[in-house]
Amino acid sequence: MSAIEIVRKARDTNRPTAMKFVSGIFRDFMELHGDRKFGDDPAMVTGIARLDDLPVTIIALEKGRNTKTRIARNFGSAHPEGYRKALRQMKQAEKFSRPILCFIDTAGAYCGIGAEERGQGPAIADCLYEMSALKVPILSILVGEGGSGGALALGVCDELWMMEHSFYSVISPEGCASILWKDPKRVPEAAQSLGITPPELLRLGLCEQIIAEGRPFREITAELREQLKKTIAQYQALSQEELLKHRYERFRRMGVFEEGPSRKKRRD
Repeated sequence: MSAIEIVRKARDTNRPTAMKFVSGIFRDFMELHGDRKFGDDPAMVTGIARLDDLPVTIIALEKGRNTKTRIARNFGSAHPEGYRKALRQMKQAEKFSRPILCFIDTAGAYCGIGAEERGQGPAIADCLYEMSALKVPILSILVGEGGSGGALALGVCDELWMMEHSFYSVISPEGCASILWKDPKRVPEAAQSLGITPPELLRLGLCEQIIAEGRPFREITAELREQLKKTIAQYQALSQEELLKHRYERFRRMGVFEEGPSRKKRRD
């Protein structure tokens, strides 16, 4: 499947949303609202659930299932209060030693005037900074679109998993074609050049696992449930120092593909 075909699959309106994955994998989900500063962002769903008997914290970017809910959820594009809410729940998870599981599906953070006035950039930056040092396991799963800083804000993790028909990109293929060539006909070329598909990101070391699709959804969620239990157990067996070292080294490895003198000097 070409890159642009994967992009279209990831955007399919009939695709399972983040909360459908949450309801299929976990039980006893209890949603928690608000950032205690401005308000509650419905695009960012946070709460506590059980992975079998293990309490976990859930952070999910939710697009909605139909026209009404998509408008209510702002099509999965969170405002600053959404990212502040997510960070509040992450800090609570650290306090009570709960693993954090993030479900990402967004074209990007909302870029309206109000969001900028309320500090969209700093809100995302705070997530990146704080997640890098949280002393509990963090796993992120890309279930659809992974657009720009809106997705990256939930992507500082110990492992990133991707659904087979998802993508992760610094910019949309349309935005890339518009900026580089000012030609909408070159969107497929942009998608291919960006290297945003799961196989490419797996090859580059930016994701650890690809979840196969094209099978019953119940089978997918059952596999994810078992994989999550095993992976979380592995990270919980580490000391806090080992966990943070692993996360640090994961990001240090990214982008180091050659050992030429200039690259090695910059890396060192």
